[in-house]
Amino acid sequence: MTDLSSVRRELRREQRRLNIRRFFRNRQAVFGSLIVLLMLCVAVFAPLLAPADPLAQTVSHRFAKPGEGYVLGADKLGRDLLSRIIYGARVSMTVGLSVGLCSMLLGMTAGLYACYYKSLDNVLMRICDGLSAIPSTLLAIALMAVFGPGIPNVILALSIVYTPRMARVSRSAALVVKEQTYIEALRSQGASATRIIWRHIAPNIFSAVVVQASYYFANSIITEAGLSFLGVGVPAPQPSWGNILAEGREVITKAWWMVVYPGLATALAVMGTNVFGDGLRDILDPHTN
Repeated sequence: MTDLSSVRRELRREQRRLNIRRFFRNRQAVFGSLIVLLMLCVAVFAPLLAPADPLAQTVSHRFAKPGEGYVLGADKLGRDLLSRIIYGARVSMTVGLSVGLCSMLLGMTAGLYACYYKSLDNVLMRICDGLSAIPSTLLAIALMAVFGPGIPNVILALSIVYTPRMARVSRSAALVVKEQTYIEALRSQGASATRIIWRHIAPNIFSAVVVQASYYFANSIITEAGLSFLGVGVPAPQPSWGNILAEGREVITKAWWMVVYPGLATALAVMGTNVFGDGLRDILDPHTN
């Protein structure tokens, strides 16, 4: 038994070393991870990186152009746009990471138990089907109308939106593993359902779930920006890329920088996360390399 356990540990170590080598050979994964890491560093060290208080108003400098005392210009209240974009990264990264983790944990759990228990399968999957049938943005707007604006409510609403989709992905992957011969052997030996689900099925679907969570990370960033743009997400004056864009929309003809720069920040974050997800899929897919 000890020899078998040591062999399994050695196999896991070798698999980790192989994945690390694959990671550094995969340009998409490296490039995407650098962008995501950059955005996370900007969010964490916002107080050190921002040249000014994002809420400080200097009305005499309203609509100052880039370079006129402000690196990226100023908004309609004379607030430094660069500082507001930097602090806006905190909102986007907080929402993206939180929704990605919540949807992964909740959706994976629901999918695993739905796969294993037929009685739960019909109930959980019908609920997931009903929620997934509603376009994600419309469902998020409806939920925000109920919950009210604010970062915690955005996280809650988007987690409700993406968890059913994650549950279906988890269930589909788990069904393949459940039909394997060794799962039947474990059942015949009297292994408990909890042990089979979490020690033998869950590790085999984890790669697919993580890749899917990375896409929900990106989707959450752009959906939060859309909700804030519509006024139902993060409320002003707290800076968010979405509400900065909403303010810039009204004055786009004379203050183009209020739309261009937060739009570029949003696009860069979403692109980096999606590229990272594509690279992660290639690394973890056993049929590649």
